[in-house]
Amino acid sequence: MAYYGKCIDVVIEQLDKFKPEKDSPDQFLEAASSSLQALSPLKQAFVMEVLSGCLEYWKLLTIVVDAFYVRDGRLCLWADYSLFQVLCYLATFQLDELGFQLFCSIIKSQPTRKTCKFLRFFFNPLNLCSWIKDEWSLVYETAHVKENWINPLMRWQPEIQELLDQLEGVSASQTAIFKTKAKVTEPKAFNLTTPRPRAIPVPEPVPTMAKPRQVPRSTYQEPKEQQQLQIIKRHNRLKAEELLLRANVEELRCAMPRAHRAPPEQDSKKKLGCPTHIQKSSKLTFYRPDNIPIKLNTAAILREGALYQKQVEKELQRVDKLVDGAGDFSEFLEWQKKMQAKDQEEQLAAGECRRLQGKLSHEEAILARQNLIQENKQKADQKKEETAELMLQCAERRLREAKSMKELVEQVTEAQKNVKVAQMKLVKGRRQIVQEVMEESREMLQRSSEAAREEQRRRCELISQLRALETQPTCKGKLVDLTQIPGYGVEGEMSVVELRERLALLRDTQRREEEEKRDQIIQDKRTKSQELLNTLEQISLCRKAMGKTAAMRWEQKKAQAVTGAASQDERVLELQRRIQERVAERRRQAASLHLPAPRTERRQSRVSFRGAKVSSSLVSAAALACPAHANTAPRPQAQLEAQHWLQLERSRERRLRALQRRDSAIAPARRLEAA
Repeated sequence: MAYYGKCIDVVIEQLDKFKPEKDSPDQFLEAASSSLQALSPLKQAFVMEVLSGCLEYWKLLTIVVDAFYVRDGRLCLWADYSLFQVLCYLATFQLDELGFQLFCSIIKSQPTRKTCKFLRFFFNPLNLCSWIKDEWSLVYETAHVKENWINPLMRWQPEIQELLDQLEGVSASQTAIFKTKAKVTEPKAFNLTTPRPRAIPVPEPVPTMAKPRQVPRSTYQEPKEQQQLQIIKRHNRLKAEELLLRANVEELRCAMPRAHRAPPEQDSKKKLGCPTHIQKSSKLTFYRPDNIPIKLNTAAILREGALYQKQVEKELQRVDKLVDGAGDFSEFLEWQKKMQAKDQEEQLAAGECRRLQGKLSHEEAILARQNLIQENKQKADQKKEETAELMLQCAERRLREAKSMKELVEQVTEAQKNVKVAQMKLVKGRRQIVQEVMEESREMLQRSSEAAREEQRRRCELISQLRALETQPTCKGKLVDLTQIPGYGVEGEMSVVELRERLALLRDTQRREEEEKRDQIIQDKRTKSQELLNTLEQISLCRKAMGKTAAMRWEQKKAQAVTGAASQDERVLELQRRIQERVAERRRQAASLHLPAPRTERRQSRVSFRGAKVSSSLVSAAALACPAHANTAPRPQAQLEAQHWLQLERSRERRLRALQRRDSAIAPARRLEAA
């Protein structure tokens, strides 16, 4: 055991001297063999074999030992780096040759704690089969690493594990025996005067807060200025609604009334300004102006010209087919229009159903909210009772704590008497220590000042020497001839004057090329602008022709839209009935609970009130204009009828705008059909 222990120590000593950045392995081995001549031939052969193996597989050993220091060996010394390298080499490359018994003797010759810790880390199956195998595969081939090194180590792993458990048990028993045999030092307590307990300061009295004043009621009320602003805002809104209603009822400047002859009775009422004419005004028809100035770029012009050209080609092909005897799609188009109208009616009915379902869910949500408010009110009352009981318990607990604090203060004042004498002794001892420290600091400052003066003197001497060297004269002038060739032997070498002349000639040629290119670009632009003008002329002609056909189509569509009427669906009627039931139930519950009306209902009532007010003003104005109706006062039924006609006119105007947008979207297809 001692024999191999000395050999391992020699190898560790030689490895500590090796520097991989500077030394060559071959030269280092020659130097090591010359220094090991004093050893016996067997020892020298063993040492040289282990040393050469460690140098040959230096990268593999470094990978394992560095990882050990990072993970499990953070508390190990770096002086044992070479020891861990030797152990790793013997376990990986020499375990089969040495045998398990000889390897055990080598391990026992080294420090048990270090060797056990490293070998337990190295022979861990998780480490061997994961990152050690991957890192070694980066240096050597994976198959070679697995067959020659990893698999043998995994075979020896159970026996090595038993050896490590045995060594750790022996070391633990030896340390326990050593602890029992060694004489333990028994500390003795100092013979000091026991200090008196520290005095507890008297707690400061709890300040009593003055009773605050109550918050004035004006804090929770809106100021008068805000109320005045709200009144002005409401008044302005009413005026705006009246103006909007008048603008919708009367004929607009941008609209054209429907061209049909009214009966003579209606003409007379229109002249008198009766409310029947106001309520049942003619339907308005809106037209878009044709000549709107639109700024087109080049891409838009070319794109529109290509579109019209493509349409003309398609139309010519269609005419050729008709001439050849092809069929017409008029019947199919009529059937398609009927189906589209049917689909549109179904879509309108489905949309109305969705709207009514949303309204129904809103009413149900209001009912649920009212129920929740009632439950929350009951919970709040219960919570108030619980808080009152807790406040009473808290007041009793505070009284008990105040009594206990008073008793504690009395006990502390009795114990606080002889503290000042001990404080004076402590202050004297601290003053002596401070004086000694100040004397030592003065001596150190004197020494440092003398060293600084010596350093300053040396620097001044160096600076004077450097300045003397800088004052020596130097030759800095050099003559340059611009007409002379440098003579470096480079192909195409020339002087500076010749280079300038060649550059001037090159600039002239570039200028001429730029002028020619500019003229060519101007010519191209002119030809392109002429082509664009021709395309614009063709586009204007096509637009005029398509505008005429669109106007004819629009008149036909308008006549069909006037005759159409919306049909009610059974689902819509059922949903309206359910909504009326929910509204009645909610109003009954709100009346029983005395709750305010929801926001949507208030808004609807406000709008209906304003509409009724405006309609009543219109009716009164009509009554002044028509004496026949002056004696009849406005009734609630008349107000509702005026509001109904007003909503009907608005809905018709919205429907007309939607039809206009849809016709403008499908205008190109209709133009092609008309052509």
